[in-house]
Amino acid sequence: MRLLVLAALACVPGWPADRTAPPSESEIQAIIDKFAAKETEFARARENYTYRQRYKFEELGPGGRPSGKLEMEVDIVFTTEGKRTERVTFAPMNTLQRVQMTAEDEQDIRNVQPFVLTSKDQANYFVRYLGRESVDEIACYVFAIKPKKMVEGVRYFGGLIWVDDRDLQIVKTYGRGVGVGKKIASQRFPKFETYREQIDGNYWFPTYTVSNDTLNFESGPVPIKMVITYKDYKRFRAESTITFGDEVEKTPETKPPAKKQ
Repeated sequence: MRLLVLAALACVPGWPADRTAPPSESEIQAIIDKFAAKETEFARARENYTYRQRYKFEELGPGGRPSGKLEMEVDIVFTTEGKRTERVTFAPMNTLQRVQMTAEDEQDIRNVQPFVLTSKDQANYFVRYLGRESVDEIACYVFAIKPKKMVEGVRYFGGLIWVDDRDLQIVKTYGRGVGVGKKIASQRFPKFETYREQIDGNYWFPTYTVSNDTLNFESGPVPIKMVITYKDYKRFRAESTITFGDEVEKTPETKPPAKKQ
């Protein structure tokens, strides 16, 4: 089936016929347009999936030992009316001492760390082709991404993305959340890597985000570690909007591999 898809793509105007040769400017633009369209399909499909997201953020003290942490586990589910909702399943006491979670951090968790570049969002970013590289033996196009113009209160992604050169979907991102405004002048945001995995043999879903960074505040540097997992994706046929819910019990964390099924 994949060979048939590749044969069909080779017939599309602007698609690179020789995958070993550097693509021309028109071919690069065709690749960008096509993967943005595929990402648009994925973003729409993901709205109809339930999944579990677990977040752990740690301050690191001497010797790299955790000196404080913030954890939360959330189930993304649907109500009986078909509305998409976030249900907190685990939220122990926040013991962070030198770092405070802000509204911008929450926006990054929801939208930047699992970054999706849709056709609509494409106009907001400069997308520059860097070359080819493999991610876990998956041949990819590599692009540098940065916002063209930033609106106060809106969070953006800045960094690198790796796009599967066959499925034309993002399989890895590396960068940080960026934005402008007085509220974020004193804030620091960590660099992160997000890996995706192919779910249901179709779309690539975020499954693992990790950050090992140092946040350089005016009061001094704070080494941190952050891990986010996304698991148990299941399709639910419904249109959705997001609301917020209640706390229930804890379940364990897993780290899925970045691989193609």
